Amino acid sequence: MENIYGFNHYSFFTEMSELATQNNSFDLSLGLPDFDIDHRLREYLKEAADLNSHNYEPLAGNPLLIKNIIRFNLKRKNRIRLQENEVTVVPCTTFALYTSLKSILNQGDEVIVIQPSYYTYGPSIFLNGGIPVYYDLDNDFSVNWEKLQSCISEKTKAIIVNSPQNPTGKIWSESDWNQLYSIIKDQEIYLISEEIYDTYCFDGKEHYSSFLHPELKKRTFCIFSFGKMFHSTGWKVGYLLAPEELTAKFRCHQQYISYSANAPCQYAIAKYLEVFDPSQNQILMQNKRDLFNELITETPFIVEQKAEGAVFQIVNFRTVSKTMTDIEFSKWLTIEKKVACLPLSAFYNSRQNSDYVRFSFAKNDDLIIDALEYLKKHL
Repeated sequence: MENIYGFNHYSFFTEMSELATQNNSFDLSLGLPDFDIDHRLREYLKEAADLNSHNYEPLAGNPLLIKNIIRFNLKRKNRIRLQENEVTVVPCTTFALYTSLKSILNQGDEVIVIQPSYYTYGPSIFLNGGIPVYYDLDNDFSVNWEKLQSCISEKTKAIIVNSPQNPTGKIWSESDWNQLYSIIKDQEIYLISEEIYDTYCFDGKEHYSSFLHPELKKRTFCIFSFGKMFHSTGWKVGYLLAPEELTAKFRCHQQYISYSANAPCQYAIAKYLEVFDPSQNQILMQNKRDLFNELITETPFIVEQKAEGAVFQIVNFRTVSKTMTDIEFSKWLTIEKKVACLPLSAFYNSRQNSDYVRFSFAKNDDLIIDALEYLKKHL
C-alpha cells in the first residue's frame, strides 16, 4: 500500500497494537471493545444457527432487518423517515465507503477529505481513480467554512464527513449540515457521510444525520455500523442509506463485489433491533468517557475538549515532552510507560507531528482505571 498509494497507516495502527502486546502494556490504542456483547444478541445468533439462514440474503439485505432498520430510525429523537429502496445492508463500513466512491467517481475526480480522518479514506479514493484533496481542521478541530470552500474546484466530485468523528469526537449539528450544503449546492458534489458512532453522543447532544437535510439527502451516501453499535465488530454487518437513484448505482456495483452480508448475523441483528435501547448504549459509553476524563486529570496530560461523541479522547501531551514527535511519544508511552495510544499525526496524510495523542475509552472500566493509575504513578 505504501509504495503504490503513498499510505502506510494500516501497518502503523497494527504496529502500535503489537507493541502493546509485546510490552504487556495497557492497550488504549484501538477502538476495539474488550467487553462482551448483550447476551440477547448472542441468543439471537444461536437461534439463527438453528434456522435455515445459511444461504445468501437478498442483495438489499434481510427483509426483516431492513424493516427493523426503518423502525429503529423512526423511533429516534431526530427521526429519519425511510423507504425500503433507500436502505441497503452492507458487509462493513469500509466496503460501503469504497463502493459509494465507485458509484460516483470518474478518473481524476477530486474528493475532499477532512483531517484528521480515518486511514481508509485516501486509499479508497485512489483505488477508484480519484484524487484526495485534504482539508485540515482548525486548531480547535472546528470547521473553517471559508477554508473548506477554497478546497472545492471544478473537479470536486465528493466530500467525506465523519460524525461523531474519529479521532476528535466532534459532532456535526444541523447548522453544520446547512453550512456544508450552502457551499456545495451549486455543483454536482456528493456527500459520503460516515455516521458509525451515531449512538454515542454525550452530554445531552443528539445525533443529527446528514440524511435529515432535505437537499443533502438527494446526494448522500450515509453509512452506519452495527459492529460499532453493538460492540460486535467481527460480525461485519452495517447499513447504507441513500436516495433511490444512488441506491440503485450502489447495488449495481455491490452485486459484483460482495453481493450480500453475513446471513445469520443479519437475522440476529434484525431480532435484536426489536429490543435494543440505544440510550443504554449512550449511558454505558458516556460513563466510560467520564471515568477516563476524571482519571486523566491526575496525570500531566491536558484534555482541551472532552469528546462530544464516538469512543476516543484526544489529549495534549506537551507537558510531558516538548521535544518528542507524537509518534516517538506514542511508542515511548507504550514501551516505557506501559500504556498504548495513537499519535494524532497517524490521522493525517502528510503530517509528521502534532501535540496530541488519542486514547480509546471503549474498554472495560478496570482496564481504564489500571492504565491511568499506572500513568499517575509513573509519569
